[in-house]
Amino acid sequence: MNIVLLDTLTYGDTSLEDFNTLGSVSAYATTSADETAQRVVDADVIVTNKVVISDAVMQAAPNLKLICVAATGTNNIDHDAAAGRGITVKNVAGYSTDAVVQHTFSMLFYLMGHSRYYDEYVKSGQWQKEAVFTHIGPSFSELRGKTWGIIGLGEIGRSVATIAKAFGAKVIYYSTSGKNENNEFEKTTLSRLIENSDVISIHAPLNLATENLISHSELLQMKDGAVLLNLGRGGIVDEDALSVIIDVKPIYVGLDVLIKEPMSTPHVLMNIKHHERLYITPHIAWTSVEARQRLIAATIENIKTFSESTVK
Repeated sequence: MNIVLLDTLTYGDTSLEDFNTLGSVSAYATTSADETAQRVVDADVIVTNKVVISDAVMQAAPNLKLICVAATGTNNIDHDAAAGRGITVKNVAGYSTDAVVQHTFSMLFYLMGHSRYYDEYVKSGQWQKEAVFTHIGPSFSELRGKTWGIIGLGEIGRSVATIAKAFGAKVIYYSTSGKNENNEFEKTTLSRLIENSDVISIHAPLNLATENLISHSELLQMKDGAVLLNLGRGGIVDEDALSVIIDVKPIYVGLDVLIKEPMSTPHVLMNIKHHERLYITPHIAWTSVEARQRLIAATIENIKTFSESTVK
């Protein structure tokens, strides 16, 4: 079995050795759109994270039987073409839930506690000049008693809700699909959630219902001092609108996802005046060591299961 891994750079230092137990492996750190078809010519199995597998790519690989997406989302695959050609598509769900939930709170506390300010204050030598043992700079609040609004109450959203509740926050949620029902937490409209929440976290997919869901009017609706976190998909928060509003309204925003990744140059969010109000991480919420290990193990298991089923 010929297995082609198209974008191994996305897995970092995670061991890929176990793929070798399944067949002959060709691994590429990155693969451009122009390189894809040529690299999969002899493939029985393609493993991709973000490389697009189009009908033309499938046509170039006459032996292709399985496409493994080493991720949850599969919008980089032409599913109609795969079905028409009898090619199976498998993904991996749930591998990064704990990592994304942890990063959600990491981003919150960094912004809520003004960690950048206090860290830089000490390292600049200013604390050494204080007349008393402490330095009270930007004020921060406790999470207990605050309202946490969750946009997208799927597996990740529910986990965040449970932990937020343990901290003493009141949790409310807005279902972007309208289908999620949960008796433990209060369901509300998007407008009410934005107006009433001290913390808002987004854990939803990008689709027609969520594109630019948070734009000028929604950002202006937020409470002064509120924190907005996007750990769903870039494009849910309107970046152009955010670049304007964040300088005129005291809100704090954490983004792990952007519309274009890596972010484009120049970028409107690089030109804001209040840098202390914005915290951006390079789409790393899913990348804990354990999450990447689970992802690779589950992808290998998908290949094994498929291979065994075809033999039978």
